[in-house]
Amino acid sequence: MNHARPKHADANATGEVNRTAGVVIASNRAAAGTYPDRTGPVISQWLRDQGFDPLPVRVVPDGEPVKAALADLLAERPGVIITSGGTGITADDRTPEMTAGFLQKQLPGVAEAMRAAGAAKTPLAVLSRGLAGVSGTTFIVNLPGSAGGVRDGLDVLAPLLEHICTQLAGQRDAGHPAAPVPNSGGHHGH
Repeated sequence: MNHARPKHADANATGEVNRTAGVVIASNRAAAGTYPDRTGPVISQWLRDQGFDPLPVRVVPDGEPVKAALADLLAERPGVIITSGGTGITADDRTPEMTAGFLQKQLPGVAEAMRAAGAAKTPLAVLSRGLAGVSGTTFIVNLPGSAGGVRDGLDVLAPLLEHICTQLAGQRDAGHPAAPVPNSGGHHGH
């Protein structure tokens, strides 16, 4: 699927936060049209509420089509890509494997925080293998396929996303809630 290049695509060259976002839903049933996609609209609306401009949701079968959708989106250079689905332990659940090859830097603390938030509600949340990390100047995160798992993940991302995107835009300490005090010996927390 080829979309017109978003006007924000080159925002990182100017140091501005890239507010274009991609959403990939990994679901065999939703891709076949036998089951409605319930998480894509939730994620897109949440992104709009956060001040981002989501591209059309891509609904693809589990596995290799997720990798292809990620590659297509990365060619459009969004600031954020959120996936939903394919993070469990069945044979079809391969979203983390499809994501891993694109990540230059993993952010394991983000994924761990999402699992911990979910585990506070259901012990099954610890079975999610979702990743979070950076590909170039794009933040990519894998959310579970359940509506509850998506809500829990978005709740964790809410206080982090702006700072992550600011960092990726090259604004090292702009808006950092814990920016170092002058002469403190350096930047802590990253």
